[in-house]
Amino acid sequence: MSYLKIDSIQKVYQNDKPAIVDFSLEIPRGQIVSLVGESGSGKSTLLRIIAGLENKNSGEVFLGEERILTPKEKLVPGYDEIQLVFQEYHLYPNSTVEENIGRPLIQYEKEYKKQRINQLLNLLGLVEFRDKLPRQLSGGQQQKVAIGRALSLEPQVILLDEPFSSLDTIQRRELIVELKAIFRKLEVTVIFVTHDLDDALQMTETLVVMQKGKLIQKGSPEAIFEKPKNLYAAKLFSHLNPVSQKPKTYIRPSDVLLFKSAGTAAKVIDKQYLVHYNQLTVQFSNGSEWKVEDKKRVFAVGDRLYLQWDKAKEISF
Repeated sequence: MSYLKIDSIQKVYQNDKPAIVDFSLEIPRGQIVSLVGESGSGKSTLLRIIAGLENKNSGEVFLGEERILTPKEKLVPGYDEIQLVFQEYHLYPNSTVEENIGRPLIQYEKEYKKQRINQLLNLLGLVEFRDKLPRQLSGGQQQKVAIGRALSLEPQVILLDEPFSSLDTIQRRELIVELKAIFRKLEVTVIFVTHDLDDALQMTETLVVMQKGKLIQKGSPEAIFEKPKNLYAAKLFSHLNPVSQKPKTYIRPSDVLLFKSAGTAAKVIDKQYLVHYNQLTVQFSNGSEWKVEDKKRVFAVGDRLYLQWDKAKEISF
């Protein structure tokens, strides 16, 4: 049963440029969803609409049975139950970690405020940093403080707007694993917006692909990988090699097998070392080029090799 319902949202800017086009999505309570798409696809605008911080042209957002009002309809925009965490941390520079997390609780009873802050400091592993200022923390720690502040009001929904883009790879991986466990423990509903597919795959088992304001596809990573709805959804996962003589048909580099004899002949013109394989650029006799994966790292630039692939793994649109 859906808990957060986004129904036919439309958003058009003053220059008549559509930002969101008939976007509908239903998310069950406690589910973590990754919303992926290129920059400018409308992801951040959609989050602001869900949070009640952005006006829309049409459509509705519901949290349970409650309709989310827009800034035009509500004296003070936004909802305690829906918290939006931005890419920038927006921390108070001269306030401690404890003070930053407790800032939204300023009007609550002192005993509850103290209890809630201590609970979040423990949950986020920030107890030893409670008296530190933001500038004394790493980027990952600062983002945890920002998320702790968002969690202070015990929201039902957390909206994460590319929160890890300023962190290095190691910090990002560690923080995603930690936050995923926390969100599941709290049973909070999460929409995680990112343009990085690797981050999305680590955070959740449900992907929503957005392109030019439209919802292109929703499903498990496996389902979208195997049967993408369009070329953009397919390219999120890997480079695509066009199959000659077959218009709008492609094969992934990972599905191409390399041999020293038998198959379609090609020549290696470039080699790039990657973590799990060498990525080769090969050229066919007609001048066209493909990317393939040399998992055994046996081929060098200038070598002739032969390619084979299972036609059942070809992707056609």
